Amino acid sequence: MSEKTFDFRKSDIIRQYDKEAGFGFITEEGRRNDELLRLSELALGFEVPYWYRDENMSDIKLDGHGCYIDSEEVTKRIEAQEGRLIPLCFKADVEQAGNYEVSVEFYGEGEVFLFAGARRLVYRGNIVPARSVTVVFPFCVCDVVPRTKTVRYDRRSIGVSLLGKNAKLSSLTIRRSDCPTIHIAGDSTVTDQPAEYPYSPATSYSGWGQMLGLFISGGVSIANHSHSGLTVESFRTEGHYDILREQLKAGDYVFMQFAHNDQKQKHLMARGGYRDGLIAYIKETREAGAFPVIVTPLARNTWKPDGTYNDLLEEYAKVCVELGSEYDVPVLDLHALSMAFVKEKGLEGAKPYYFPRDYTHTNDYGAYKMAGFIADEIRGKIDGLSKLVTYESGAWEPHGVEEPPVPPERYRYISNPAGNTELFADLERPDDMLIRAEAIDMVIKAAKFFPTNVFNDVYDDIAGHEWYAGAVECAYQNEIIPPQMVENKRLMPQKQITAQEFIALMMRACKGRRALPKEEPCVYDGKCAPYCVPFVRAAYSMGIIGDGEDMGALITRGHAAKMCRGLNI
Repeated sequence: MSEKTFDFRKSDIIRQYDKEAGFGFITEEGRRNDELLRLSELALGFEVPYWYRDENMSDIKLDGHGCYIDSEEVTKRIEAQEGRLIPLCFKADVEQAGNYEVSVEFYGEGEVFLFAGARRLVYRGNIVPARSVTVVFPFCVCDVVPRTKTVRYDRRSIGVSLLGKNAKLSSLTIRRSDCPTIHIAGDSTVTDQPAEYPYSPATSYSGWGQMLGLFISGGVSIANHSHSGLTVESFRTEGHYDILREQLKAGDYVFMQFAHNDQKQKHLMARGGYRDGLIAYIKETREAGAFPVIVTPLARNTWKPDGTYNDLLEEYAKVCVELGSEYDVPVLDLHALSMAFVKEKGLEGAKPYYFPRDYTHTNDYGAYKMAGFIADEIRGKIDGLSKLVTYESGAWEPHGVEEPPVPPERYRYISNPAGNTELFADLERPDDMLIRAEAIDMVIKAAKFFPTNVFNDVYDDIAGHEWYAGAVECAYQNEIIPPQMVENKRLMPQKQITAQEFIALMMRACKGRRALPKEEPCVYDGKCAPYCVPFVRAAYSMGIIGDGEDMGALITRGHAAKMCRGLNI
């Protein structure tokens, strides 16, 4: 492929993306019809909240300047709230992995955002009406192991998402490039996080890796291989490192930032498996003729009861600095810079830079701030990249913490996507005893909740890469898990669960969707734990359980599924 150009001022460009055509816009209808477009990594990093999944928000229009979505009209119609934006998402396939130069021309009024790929910010600025802006940036195309998946997916495409008042996409040109690449290996604080739309920066998870390109001018691309829940070990064993190594070439850079998940596993302590893992990456990167770079872990917004800062990652940051000296590797001390920032702001002052009610993961404002710290460190410590660091994008500060919108009542409950299929009809191993992790996953599905894309370190015995971590986080945020099931910050996800414990989980989930019936005495009074009594009474009143249950007995997967069907949510 020498060059591809798309002119968005022509009416024949307005079509939904499909693999056969190899290009098109990503819309809500397209997401409903194509399973791959429901994977954020393959759908440009934007996701539709479940209460809008049947709503067609991407009404694409055309005028002399190009294609656009009237975000103001749409958001007023669906939630009577101004200021939130609908992304105009266009995706084009390319023939092979590697680096490309991308040129995008667009219009807008006031603040406009341009994201590339899986929501990687490449432009943010204020535009004068009727004047076009052309942004040229390098982009690395590579495969991916998507969130919730265990195998790699072919990702041979380049996409852009444009957001802003009267933002109009005019043209897109893609051509091959042979520039060097910054490969990033890391966890959820670094990765390309998806965002729900209508878009708001304050309520979007974001890793600093997806903001870094805004601070580095052309001449080097960024391949963010980071993923939620990863450690120095699982980055290798779960297939992400294989993708990095396939594209790594002499003259490239490998930035590595881990620790947030390593510290939850005994064999990955700072001076144990963690240190050994970083050393292996350093040596292998150099063997490929590339340059290793260590990044100390992003500081959390964690404080002690006496008001002093609680540094949970101090030992890991020290090991990074020591390895830098021992192996002559540049160390970008994000930990020190981000911790100083959090201390300066204080607990409350730092919150607007983190996702609401989260003390580990930044939102878009926070990720932008952290990427700026990384750029500062690059400029002073990496000669080969220092001249590429730029600050043309300007400051981006939060206006306060925005709470996620309450879903409109008509979208609060979604229908079973399988039509009339019975809930859990395809349940495997119905006679096996249910464990807590499976129980939590089951009740959030029955109550029409959805797993989140990150785990916020609430429980010490759950790692972010586990299949059930997102379900546990969802249950925690929606107060589904009874405190009595937690011991010393341990949830014991593999422990088998009793009937009364499962009923407590199930009815607490139901309570998040509708009011429970008025509490009345029942046949199980005195036969179950006090904290379970109101939930067992509710389940009995609703006919979910009859008279013959043994509340202290372990429950099977099949019996739990039958109880869930009785919720009828």
